[in-house]
Amino acid sequence: MSKSIPLLRLGTRRSPLAMAQAEEAQARLCAAHGWPLEAVELVPVTASGDKVQDRPLAEIGGKALWTRELDQCLADGRIDVAVHSMKDVETLRPAELAIAAILPRADRRDVLVGAGSIAAIPRDARLGTSAPRRAAQMRHLRPDLQVVLFRGNVATRIAKLAAGEADVTLLARAGLDRLGEHGVGTTLSSEEFLPAPAQGAIGLECRAGDERMLALLAAIDHAPSHAEVAGERALLAALEGNCHSPIALDCRWQESGQLGLRVALFSPDGAERVDGQQLVHASDHAALSDFAADLLIRAGPATQAVFRGT
Repeated sequence: MSKSIPLLRLGTRRSPLAMAQAEEAQARLCAAHGWPLEAVELVPVTASGDKVQDRPLAEIGGKALWTRELDQCLADGRIDVAVHSMKDVETLRPAELAIAAILPRADRRDVLVGAGSIAAIPRDARLGTSAPRRAAQMRHLRPDLQVVLFRGNVATRIAKLAAGEADVTLLARAGLDRLGEHGVGTTLSSEEFLPAPAQGAIGLECRAGDERMLALLAAIDHAPSHAEVAGERALLAALEGNCHSPIALDCRWQESGQLGLRVALFSPDGAERVDGQQLVHASDHAALSDFAADLLIRAGPATQAVFRGT
């Protein structure tokens, strides 16, 4: 390789989906800067969350299990940039790191696998999921369902379903599409089933003081997607939710520079639900804080109990 080509090291988790996302980031960076693909090296890293598959994340360290090793690689200088599924990134990040770019957001909806619709799921069926949002939202719609723990990558969860460990499961449309699995399951309308905050968004994070890297990543930042993700994460921070807090959220960028938000908070068993809608300017975090306060005031006691700020 010519010495004039700037080598950049992209850190990523090792799962097939994470690698596909890193390859998308690699391709976009090289296209934006006129580099050959070999100018951006992919550095796979095994995350703690990929090692433990038999317990919910909330019991073993939460979302930090997806980012801890990549954070350390950035701190040590072993990688220049970390590629993240923004849905899996904890709301409060180290001050020495910066989310420098969000790629164009993919389809944020959920996919139901194992039945043609929510209404068509057999009575008393087993729903395989490890996500509090999916479990609570589905049980709000179908309180007869039983929830069983389902963790692992997309292929693992589909295999568990085929093996009869559950009757139905939910997967992200964006992840399936990035893996080329376009014909799997039934895509649920976001009107019927709200997605997770930042679902479908890929983020690129670097050291906050690395001006060269910040400038390189700015070339592939998609401003509307970045505004949506930043708004969703700001609302999460205002709600002070954690891994036990079932939060469903759909945020849409408006050409006016505003964000249209629809959000639902649930109790863990899905019995309680509180909904809210708000149109705010992307930079108006005070309005988001007020919106969060209103949601929590209107929430039932079992819902409030899974938010640290109440």
